[in-house]
Amino acid sequence: MRIDKYLANMNVGSRKEVHNLIKAKKVTINEKLVKQAKQQVTENDMVKVDNQTITYQQFHYFMLNKPTGVITATEDPQQKTVLDLIASKDRYPDLAPVGRLDKDTTGLLLITNDGQLNHNLLSPKKHVAKTYFVELDQEIANEVDSAFAKGVALADGTQVGSAQLIIDKSNKKQGLITIHEGKFHQIKRMFGLFDLGVVKLKRIKMGNLSLDENLPQGKYRELTEAEISALKDS
Repeated sequence: MRIDKYLANMNVGSRKEVHNLIKAKKVTINEKLVKQAKQQVTENDMVKVDNQTITYQQFHYFMLNKPTGVITATEDPQQKTVLDLIASKDRYPDLAPVGRLDKDTTGLLLITNDGQLNHNLLSPKKHVAKTYFVELDQEIANEVDSAFAKGVALADGTQVGSAQLIIDKSNKKQGLITIHEGKFHQIKRMFGLFDLGVVKLKRIKMGNLSLDENLPQGKYRELTEAEISALKDS
């Protein structure tokens, strides 16, 4: 890999900024000064910028506890996006959210530049489970969970697969719902079939990854190696 691409991928700066660092004689590979941006480098080489070691990491994985009022997109000229919540030092090239949460939906959102994992988690063939805490405007009738388990047809005729609904016995306006698809406003439309309005929706799990209970809304953190491994096994 070229050293300019290597450093750009590590968010040291844009290609132009990296070129300027090289011209300023601030970049070394294995303690030798880099003279050309096209110089090749491997992951095993020791790269330094301003005498600070740059450790190469191809993929980056972040868990975001999405707040309301933020859209799931990489950029938008008018609205705040989930990537706007990521600090500039962590905004690596090709970073993107995995799937989407509605603007008023909160909770677990994975953000990564691992395109293959993103594809695998969203592929209809994988049937990756997604679990949400839901609060409705009325109590949930017992027949709703059995209907969801069989799969329902939405108002426009779209068929959705089996979903698991666990109603909170102490508060029947609340429950946990697990789906294996991600159709537009799917959960809201499913409950709408029974004249139930969704008041609150929070994703708490995707595949084998659970939302960190200690992570405040609007904040994010890197995934641990164990979490990354578990997610890839989802």
